[in-house]
Amino acid sequence: MTPPDIPLSAQWLKPLQQFLAYLQFERGYSSKTLDSYQRQLIQAAQALNQGNRHWLTLTEAELKQHIISLRRSGAKPRSIALKVAALRSFYRYLLTQGLCSDNPALYLSVPKAARSLPKNLNVDQLNHLLSFDSQDDILACRDKAMLELFYSSGLRLEELVNANISDIDWSQQLLRVTGKGSKQRIVPVGSVALNALRDWLAQRPAFSTKLPEDDADALFVSKQHKRISSRHVRERVQLWARQQGLNQKLHPHMLRHSFASHMLESSQDLRAVQELLGHANLSTTQVYTHLDFAHLAKVYDSAHPRAKKR
Repeated sequence: MTPPDIPLSAQWLKPLQQFLAYLQFERGYSSKTLDSYQRQLIQAAQALNQGNRHWLTLTEAELKQHIISLRRSGAKPRSIALKVAALRSFYRYLLTQGLCSDNPALYLSVPKAARSLPKNLNVDQLNHLLSFDSQDDILACRDKAMLELFYSSGLRLEELVNANISDIDWSQQLLRVTGKGSKQRIVPVGSVALNALRDWLAQRPAFSTKLPEDDADALFVSKQHKRISSRHVRERVQLWARQQGLNQKLHPHMLRHSFASHMLESSQDLRAVQELLGHANLSTTQVYTHLDFAHLAKVYDSAHPRAKKR
């Protein structure tokens, strides 16, 4: 998994390769996440590769100086945070393997970054986006099913791409989703999305006659007779945004965010939205749905028995 021609000794590379293998085969991390960890740690190793230094001889002071140099060079807070997170995780792994006695990255400080609020479509915009006719066009039929499922169940892009027909429980109107870290959750699917899926599955054989065995159960497939790719889905989402006259660039995650925002506005149930999205931490959901203090205060006033105004 290590890129060729990296001028690092085995003392740098071997522990890193073992760590990446652990993340892949024991933790079930995606290739995208593995690439990110590898890139962050390789960059750190190259910057710290002086004299006879290597992972097991680096000190907290050296790592702090490395982070300071990143800040002085103009690195963005988010980039530094990714680097620190990778280093902390890597050294935790080395500790559990008995390869080092402490974690020199544990107390590295990370500059705070302002978190930009994700954008979403309002209900009218979504209704307009999904109003196109898909009766006489197999690609439109497939795309409408994808868009409806995105909005109906709040899926991540990779979750939609990896969905299989056998994941659908038609009688209970549920979908089994495999999310980050190969964690599974069950999400409801609305009746409109289910009808769009039925329409698509009636058309799917035209694209599925030559599917590879591994993709035989793929829910969404392309006219190239293979499971649809993330890139292809992004392109089709943007295409329909243009064709439907939306005056903004649309990407799949905006549909997930719209789902979360509209669910929260209607239900005011942050925990339920957290479960539906598959977020490990409630704080992630709170920022993701741009829940403000005024809304929290309103929920508190209406729900807490000692919050009633006299």
